[in-house]
Amino acid sequence: MTDPTEPVDPETPTMVAPGTPTRGATAPVERSAPVIGGYELGEMLGRGGMGEVLLAHDPDIGRDVALKRMRGTAPSAEHVERFLREAKIQARLDHPAIVPVHDLGKDQDGLPFFTMKRLTGTTLAALLEGGVETQQRLLRAIVDVCQAVAHAHARHVVHRDLKPANIMLGDYGEVYVLDWGVARVIVDTRRSGPLPTLDIASLDGDTKTGALLGTPGYMAPEQIRGDDVLPSADVYAIGSMLFEVLAGEPLHPRGGAALATTIAEDLPLSPARRRPDRVVPPELEAVCVAALDMDPAARPTARALAERIQRYLDGDRDVERRKLLAAEQLDRARESLASGDPARRGDAVFRSGRALVLDPGSHDAAVLLTELLIKPPPVLPAELEASVAAEEARLVRDRSKRAVIPLLAFFLVTPALPWLQVISYPALIAIYLSVAAVALTSWVNWRVRAVPVWIFVTVNLVLTVTFSRLLGPFVLTPLMVAGVLLAVTPMPWVNERRWFVILYTALLVLTPFALEAIGILPRTWWMDPEGLVSSGNVFRSRDTSGAVAIVIGYLAFALVIGAYSRALSRDRRAALRDLHIQAWHLKQLLPRMPSPHTVA
Repeated sequence: MTDPTEPVDPETPTMVAPGTPTRGATAPVERSAPVIGGYELGEMLGRGGMGEVLLAHDPDIGRDVALKRMRGTAPSAEHVERFLREAKIQARLDHPAIVPVHDLGKDQDGLPFFTMKRLTGTTLAALLEGGVETQQRLLRAIVDVCQAVAHAHARHVVHRDLKPANIMLGDYGEVYVLDWGVARVIVDTRRSGPLPTLDIASLDGDTKTGALLGTPGYMAPEQIRGDDVLPSADVYAIGSMLFEVLAGEPLHPRGGAALATTIAEDLPLSPARRRPDRVVPPELEAVCVAALDMDPAARPTARALAERIQRYLDGDRDVERRKLLAAEQLDRARESLASGDPARRGDAVFRSGRALVLDPGSHDAAVLLTELLIKPPPVLPAELEASVAAEEARLVRDRSKRAVIPLLAFFLVTPALPWLQVISYPALIAIYLSVAAVALTSWVNWRVRAVPVWIFVTVNLVLTVTFSRLLGPFVLTPLMVAGVLLAVTPMPWVNERRWFVILYTALLVLTPFALEAIGILPRTWWMDPEGLVSSGNVFRSRDTSGAVAIVIGYLAFALVIGAYSRALSRDRRAALRDLHIQAWHLKQLLPRMPSPHTVA
């Protein structure tokens, strides 16, 4: 019990728990009698404002117990009643998290004492101060406290002094709620039938005006205001402890200042807002804020509080397990990547992907998977090489398909032959044959099987040379050279060899000149005083109609080359668009890769 007229020391518990670690030397036993009620007294375990707890031995049973007795030689009747009430309440509340009472008696001075199970462990206050215990264990302890308090509430008992110093965590996972010295038995006036009673008087008639029972910083606002104290006050105290677990610091300041902040309407109750540098799960944030509601009626019950925290812990255990599995997958992915074996790169991608699925928030998994997907390996795995080669072969077949019709369109010039005077049928036949050879090669490459590169480049070179016979190497032939390069350079073998592209371009351009220079082909161009003269040796026009036919053929040929170039560009644009769409969708699957130091 604290008096608001006196300074309040929040470190002084209402009743020190048995087994609570003490600082310094063990306090001496004040009384000289080594035996009380047949119990052999030992060292002092703890001391509070109204009583003290000593280690005692029961010689009849042969076990050690904790014996709690009153301090001083002449306690007030109120203190005696409160001491007895604690023993009776604690004895009647049969719950694993409430220390069982073994015996109740009086010493040689007629003062009461009771014995209970001896505990070993550490208080929640010490664990919070040390800051080394895992949050999950502390949350599990809070759940056990909620269950014990819910058990008490079901039997109309309100603890009224829940705080970390009154919560003991045992060495083997057990949790105990201690110090029921200021507990209150409440009467439910809403019930019309007989009430279950504990044969313990309510404190309603005994509480003095202005008296505060509890510890500032964990007392509910209604306790400080002197209103009726109901089970919701214990829920507020549990919420304060939960806040401390989540935020790493108390909700209220120590000492008397806590009285003012507790009833302040503008106090932030969010642990995430108080400590933005800490990761506070939103589920627990909501539970904590609800338990600290200024309106007692709006707070959840202790049982509901336990269930909500337990649901989080059930999911959290699953999350922890998934994180462990993700870490294992990530380690194996790194091993596969570090091996340098191209065949194991697929395994690295697979396992890093699994790690990211198991732990979507893993920064390391996201970085590794993104690197594997975006950065090409120095050596492609054999399976990937085969896949890339197959795709390139498909693209070559598709280009061959697109080349067949433009090549066959050349034969549309045949109806115009009557308007043209053929002066060299061998040259005309050679042109037709070379066009047919290129068309046939393209069709075979498209429909039957891949044609060797040397055949492709040879028939296209022959086509260029024979085509130069129409109007010489300066007219129309450059268009043919451009068309041949469009068809040949995308071929993988050619595209990978820059030197061959340069050499082949030079052959396409210079071969007609060279063959004319050495006399194998008749000359089609010369220089005169008026400039360059270019003349074909296949046709000779009789009148202007021949010139019109040549212009029309020129236009048609340019349109064919343009259409072929456009088709290739559309294919490339479509492939690039598909690639970017796939990359965008993949990017949506991957996390945004925040810095590992970014505060969540």
